[in-house]
Amino acid sequence: MEQCKIQNLYDLKETIAADYMTTAEYPWELLAGLSNYIIKLGETLDPERYEKRGEHVWVAKSAKVAPTAFLGSPLIIDEEAEVRHCAFIRGSAIVGKGAVVGNSTELKNVILFNKVQVPHYNYVGDSILGYKAHMGAGSITSNVKSDKTLVVVRDGQEEIATGRKKFGAMLGNNVEVGCNSVLNPGTVIGPGSSVYPLSSVRGVIPAGSIYKRQGDIIKRV
Repeated sequence: MEQCKIQNLYDLKETIAADYMTTAEYPWELLAGLSNYIIKLGETLDPERYEKRGEHVWVAKSAKVAPTAFLGSPLIIDEEAEVRHCAFIRGSAIVGKGAVVGNSTELKNVILFNKVQVPHYNYVGDSILGYKAHMGAGSITSNVKSDKTLVVVRDGQEEIATGRKKFGAMLGNNVEVGCNSVLNPGTVIGPGSSVYPLSSVRGVIPAGSIYKRQGDIIKRV
């Protein structure tokens, strides 16, 4: 499961949560403590650059936030980010520098690295999206299995039991997810990979791949 390790998925220079990202081997191990980390980090932010909007909600003064957006606690919205009309941030979220959270997009228990785009009707829960990852319109992370059992990450014959009931997807840097795709619980997509529209994705997708359908994954040329 080497390709699922934090060091192989993410560029830690591209997140305000870099120090937290170094405290685990696999990214899903960070989900349990994310709320507490956001609160601690928020208290250290420069008040000249970040405005506190209610309890445990910090918004960079250079960010653009629509008045109709819901900002749940705890939350950090970093510099130059854009949160658009009717976005629903339920809490336990870090929105990175220059990231876009779009119309009717819902976030919960997530880290969005810098320049991430979830711009149109997306649901992202219990997930970490790497630098410049982009989710097409209507694509979502499904974070609970239908039988409510604990999520297991599978890469061929290898398996890692996560011990988590809620686990969406881990997207590496520069991942592109096509419109109306579903990333099933425990999905890990390596850096530089693309997912065709209308896909149902599960398991580990290697870096630099094109996912066409289950069993049809090719190496990007």
